[in-house]
Amino acid sequence: QVQLVESGGGLVQAGGSLRLSCTDSGRTFSRYAMGWFRQAPGKERDFVAAITWSGGSTYYADSVKGRFTISRINAKNTVYLLMNSLKPEDTAVYYCAATQRSTLYKVISQYDYWGQGTQVTVSS
Repeated sequence: QVQLVESGGGLVQAGGSLRLSCTDSGRTFSRYAMGWFRQAPGKERDFVAAITWSGGSTYYADSVKGRFTISRINAKNTVYLLMNSLKPEDTAVYYCAATQRSTLYKVISQYDYWGQGTQVTVSS
């Protein structure tokens, strides 16, 4: 069973950085590709970044490419999202998710397990 818990959110000024973590308390973390999504108030949940089970491939939304970096350490059952050059429009609840599928990582319906989310607020 996959149980995901995010941490690392908070309030930061524009131009600042945050690193989000998502840890799985189960034993099968390395079998899953992992994704980060975000949802701003009144908006749909959107894809942010994804990483394959091995960490060999990563994918990003155009809006965060060059600013955010997704990585994972399977020995720690943890996936990270390093967010640099943050903008007020990055303000949202950030969710991590896990999938055993190997395609369409940007599609929400591909993910089977979700964390509870962590709030990121970027002030101008």
